[in-house]
Amino acid sequence: MDFNYLIEVGSLLLRWLHLIVGIAWIGSSFYFVWLDNSLKPPTDPALQAKGVGGELWAVHGGGFYNPQKYLVAPAHLPSELHWFKWESYSTFLTGFFLLGVLYYSQAATYMVDPAKADLSPSAAIGIGLATLVVGWLVYDVLCRVLLRRNQLVFAALYFAFVVAVAWGLTHLLSGRAAFLHIGAMIATTMSANVFFWIIPGQKKTIAMMQRGETPDPIYGLRAKQRSVHNNYLTLPVLFCMISNHYAFTYNHAQAWLVLALILLASVLIRHFFNLRHKGVFAWQYPAAGGALLLGVFVWLAPAPLAVSANGAPSVAEIQPVLTARCVACHSATPTLMPAAPAGVVLDTPAQIRALGPRILAQTVQLKAMPLGNVTAMTDAERQKIAAWAGGGYR
Repeated sequence: MDFNYLIEVGSLLLRWLHLIVGIAWIGSSFYFVWLDNSLKPPTDPALQAKGVGGELWAVHGGGFYNPQKYLVAPAHLPSELHWFKWESYSTFLTGFFLLGVLYYSQAATYMVDPAKADLSPSAAIGIGLATLVVGWLVYDVLCRVLLRRNQLVFAALYFAFVVAVAWGLTHLLSGRAAFLHIGAMIATTMSANVFFWIIPGQKKTIAMMQRGETPDPIYGLRAKQRSVHNNYLTLPVLFCMISNHYAFTYNHAQAWLVLALILLASVLIRHFFNLRHKGVFAWQYPAAGGALLLGVFVWLAPAPLAVSANGAPSVAEIQPVLTARCVACHSATPTLMPAAPAGVVLDTPAQIRALGPRILAQTVQLKAMPLGNVTAMTDAERQKIAAWAGGGYR
């Protein structure tokens, strides 16, 4: 069976599964941070006597719910506990396999950019994997050092570290691979928080209760800290995961700065919602986040195209360029893909004219295509396409 077709099938199934389990994980993160921030001290003396530190009444789907949170742990261990861990593990595993199917198995196309660094595919893969490991180690050290000190200092240092990694990766790997690996690095850190800290801490608390000992609150403190960090990191990860569809972000000359500003905006917006759950309406945070995003998108807007009908190439002159550089993928019968990506077919002059603005955007303004420039489109050919567009796509 055709290898490219198998890659497409694997990508489809893994993306679908990754999306499903990712929704479950992020949804539980959003819910529990909302729940923690919405709990009120109980007024019932019986609940206070049991050690309940907060409760909430909610209605959903025709039923009433009354979640209660104990200050440390209940006096008696319940016979059945639900563990929120498989959502995280499944998201990490499906994401890692997806990274392997899409990027590591095709590193020469998706990860290597000769214009940035002369890397072999194996070297690019090594850099990607090292990013995941080093990202977790640096974050974990910062958490250990600053657990009970200054969380704002921690946030500033960790953000500076992420930006530094983004700068390095955008100078070594292709833009899309760099952005995706920043997201994968943060997602690995989030899942490692669950695996190495949150779940082990909960297991230690339960083990102490089973021995008849009073649980040490430090385990809850550590788990809470890591859980809140995961909550703030969700929006940055989500942006990185979808960024490969938007070449105007990762193909910019200062792509690392583009990413840094967008990630900062997403954290500010997430902070607004977390404060809102506590009853604090701090409008300045989403306003600042929105202003950052608007500023980035204005900055990235392509320059207006110089229009000149005199001497502009015709579609007959452009078609040989597209046949040599693009039709291997974008054809009714492609040779490099099982089917034309996004349904874009460039076999006839009529199809080329109809897709003129899209061709201009992908080959000239964004330089996102050909993918990885595997067919070696030259700058002169890109300029020729620009001149054709300036002449009105004749």
